[in-house]
Amino acid sequence: MSISKKDVVAILSADGDQIPFFMEKACHQRSNNTVTYSKNVFLPISNVCRNDCGYCTFRQNPQDPKTNLLMYPEEVMKIIGHGHDRGCREALFTFGEHADENPLVLEALKKVGHETILDYLYFLCEETLNKTNLLPHSNLGILEKSELKMLKEVNASMGLMLETTSERIMKTVAHQHSPGKDPKKRIKTIKNAGKLKIPFTTGLLIGIGETVEERAEALLEIRKIQDKQGHIQEIIIQNFCSKPGIAMEDHPEPSLADMIRTVAAARILFPDCGVQVPPNLNLEVAQIFLLTGTDDWGGISPLTPDHVNPEAPWPELKELKSLTEDLGFKLRERLPVYDKFINSQYLSDVVLENI
Repeated sequence: MSISKKDVVAILSADGDQIPFFMEKACHQRSNNTVTYSKNVFLPISNVCRNDCGYCTFRQNPQDPKTNLLMYPEEVMKIIGHGHDRGCREALFTFGEHADENPLVLEALKKVGHETILDYLYFLCEETLNKTNLLPHSNLGILEKSELKMLKEVNASMGLMLETTSERIMKTVAHQHSPGKDPKKRIKTIKNAGKLKIPFTTGLLIGIGETVEERAEALLEIRKIQDKQGHIQEIIIQNFCSKPGIAMEDHPEPSLADMIRTVAAARILFPDCGVQVPPNLNLEVAQIFLLTGTDDWGGISPLTPDHVNPEAPWPELKELKSLTEDLGFKLRERLPVYDKFINSQYLSDVVLENI
């Protein structure tokens, strides 16, 4: 798809009557009248992380006795079992990037018979596929190509937020203590997932100090990868939210107009992908994003909180259905892998069998 940086910046800088113009243009890019969601359970395998982002509340101090060093197999499978009983179809696995670099996490892993956290994750995904109707989706930070290849065998899809391509942000409070947020490393992971034909979710984190030009560059970088690899199923536009106690507590949140402009740009740039705005972070204005081309609500759990944003509960499905249908759209449950990727090119035999 050919669209210039100048064109994207124009959308991201729109004001006045231009905003509804781009909203309407974006909405016309929708492929149908359906808005999807995935019914899931959210499993934070470890809250230890080598990164220390200025906006994060997921990361916990490994020295704190209350820290979740490692979820043990019984606990994980109990939650997944409850999800199975409630009709969930996605097991969202996540942990802090390179959590097993910490000796306390390594010690906990050895207690459950595993040398690395990726080996442990493989085991949990395999158990999920063998014993339940849930499909694993893993979101783990930057990974090597060999690690992605291993995990493809037991995952229906995977994800990594690009967040931003701005090297400058690495020197700010947002990412100055986060080596894993180096844009080059994250781009490499996303590209490698494409080379391996892994259905993938990525996106931007809006409002962490990036400029309009940098936001345009990030969207265009994802578009460039998609044009070459074609494996990206979904673009998430997530807004920075201030929280008590974070380093960026006093940092301003992005405006509604900023979010509208960015969602419109994403929809126009990615007619071949789902576009998602997290509903629990934007429930009061969620309908506006439907009118700007959003066609997916992402994972919604009837059992587990959003462990990345625990202060923001998931909307009830009844509420989500109501606000979606109020505008004439149809709400439809989906799997963690989009329909067009359900084939032997993108999925392993065991995942395909489960589907």
